[in-house]
Amino acid sequence: MTASARQDPVSLGLPDQVENEELFDRWHEQGDQRAREELVERFLPLARNLARRYAGAREPFDDLLQVASLGLVKAIDRFDTSRGAAFSSFAVPTILGELKRYFRDLGWSVHVPRGAQEQALKVQEAQEKLTSRHGRPPSVADLAEYLELSMEDVLDALETAAAHHSASLDAPREEGEDESGTLVDVFGEEDPHYELVDDTVTISSAATQLSPRERRVLTLRFVKDMTQTQIAAQIGVSQMQVSRILRRALAELRELTGQASPDSD
Repeated sequence: MTASARQDPVSLGLPDQVENEELFDRWHEQGDQRAREELVERFLPLARNLARRYAGAREPFDDLLQVASLGLVKAIDRFDTSRGAAFSSFAVPTILGELKRYFRDLGWSVHVPRGAQEQALKVQEAQEKLTSRHGRPPSVADLAEYLELSMEDVLDALETAAAHHSASLDAPREEGEDESGTLVDVFGEEDPHYELVDDTVTISSAATQLSPRERRVLTLRFVKDMTQTQIAAQIGVSQMQVSRILRRALAELRELTGQASPDSD
């Protein structure tokens, strides 16, 4: 056999078929590692030719060959000679599937489990089909019914799909006619709610030292947003008494938290 014939992916599955079957028998039935290595060497040109189909992609050819070789090994380990098919007819889709999965995984901006990726891609395909069919984007309920999934699963898949693409923090962001910046400019600002959380914790701790009645009045006024008249009716006192309770409770809170009175200099 010539070297050029051995480089042909089709002929690679056919040379000396009996010998190939003997090698598979030695590997599958006897666990002969040397037989496995010989099969890999014999069909490695097939993997190389399939990897070359993706030449010109952003990934180095050596990386593609490594992925194709892994697919070849998987095909060798899974091939069933009793079915009577040529090994190449089984190996080609196995190797191509490994290459396609590699590029699919490469396209995700963050690490996402394989099962979640497949679910997200399935939902995206359904979106495209239903949009084309009905002339409008499908709702979550439409997708759930079409795919026979729960709405929670569809929502999880849609959220997962958002990880498929990312934008550089250095990407330009237009802010107006004369202003511009990058996406990173919108990060790093102090959230004003952090101070609110800190104040809430401080006040809550101090409020434990107030009387139960004072705490109740404060809750009704500032949590329930009730008026002094409504509070008076709720606890059975006059509106004037509610006003005095509020002033006293607030004064105690200011003292306990070290805050100056609004009337002080």
